[in-house]
Amino acid sequence: MRLFLLVLLPVALTAQSSGTFSEARLARVDSFFQGLVDEGIVPNAQALVLQHGKEVYRGTFGYADIASTRPARPEDIYRIASQTKALVSVGLMKLYERGAFLLEDPISKYIPAFAGTQVVASSDSSGEYHLVPLARPITIRHLLSHTSGIPYELPHGLDKKYPVPFFASLDPVTTEEVVNRIAARPLVAQPGEAFVYGMSTDVLGRLVEVLSGLPLDEYMQREVFGPLGMHDSYFYLPEGKRDRLVTLYTKPPGDAALVVHANETYRDFALRGAQTYFSAGAGSVGTIGDYARFCQMLLNGGELDGVRVLSQKTVALMTTNQIGELEVWDRRDKFGLGFQLITPRSHYGDLATPGSFTWGGLYCSEYTIDPAEGLVMLVYTNVHPIPQYSEVVRKFRILVYQALE
Repeated sequence: MRLFLLVLLPVALTAQSSGTFSEARLARVDSFFQGLVDEGIVPNAQALVLQHGKEVYRGTFGYADIASTRPARPEDIYRIASQTKALVSVGLMKLYERGAFLLEDPISKYIPAFAGTQVVASSDSSGEYHLVPLARPITIRHLLSHTSGIPYELPHGLDKKYPVPFFASLDPVTTEEVVNRIAARPLVAQPGEAFVYGMSTDVLGRLVEVLSGLPLDEYMQREVFGPLGMHDSYFYLPEGKRDRLVTLYTKPPGDAALVVHANETYRDFALRGAQTYFSAGAGSVGTIGDYARFCQMLLNGGELDGVRVLSQKTVALMTTNQIGELEVWDRRDKFGLGFQLITPRSHYGDLATPGSFTWGGLYCSEYTIDPAEGLVMLVYTNVHPIPQYSEVVRKFRILVYQALE
């Protein structure tokens, strides 16, 4: 399938911008995304680059909905999945700054269901397994750094025994109920002994509710989205903004055409259903412009437009290695309190300056913040699964860096 392209050309550099980008080389970003849309790999894409708070590139490509040929627009709303983790981590650290908890506190102190959590021990060749007690409590630091041992998927087919909604739900389940189910599942590693990417941040979302006395969505609007002017960021979209959510597609392998995603929960969680579960790990939606404001706040050391969200010291702590000698998968990177940290040995950061921090979402979106270059880089589309996920987000970042002069 070949799609036609709508492109908003990059903002021209002016005397007010940094003047450190080559316009000709930055235009390669246009060619890259045009190719992805024309080849039917993505239905649409948005890319945004800020340097020192100034917009130096913005591109909008393709269709928000292919069937109706509705063109993509800058104000489109995307499912940002695991980019929600950074948002909620910042929200939680606002409570840390108010003296609500210490990072070494056991999560069971605030969510008693975790007092009895166990760990799956290694099994023999027959597939048998057994559970062992915790060697140490799960702490809030473990949860923020994904070293709690809480996975997304359990081994040995245990997911059927311990069902938990994956990312979102159309059913009338609450955040408290989901987190209590997570506590009843076994861990896949002892706390602090492995980097295990999973539902740790969902637990932190419930912790925010316990400590603040507010539902997570209300807390995030009050403490993060509202102060930062993120007026199009939500867990569930209000009626007047639902038509701005882009269609979610699946990219089958090979030359097969994009198709509308078959999973109605993934497609529609922000639009309908009970809307009582606020997934802190993957349940929010928003515009690329909203998330750019969040990233710029972090780059500024916790402040944006005269509004301080976090202290500089807290942002520095969150972007400091918290996992010791452990690494993020095979990327050779570290993890802080909510962020992957690019290292000099990185097999993922490519041209990114060591010390940059990043993360993405399941539906193919990603942000990178580079303090050394004063850069915020974001790329958004909504396709799942997409075999080219890593290619899309990493090549975009490479194309931005190669345009620096």
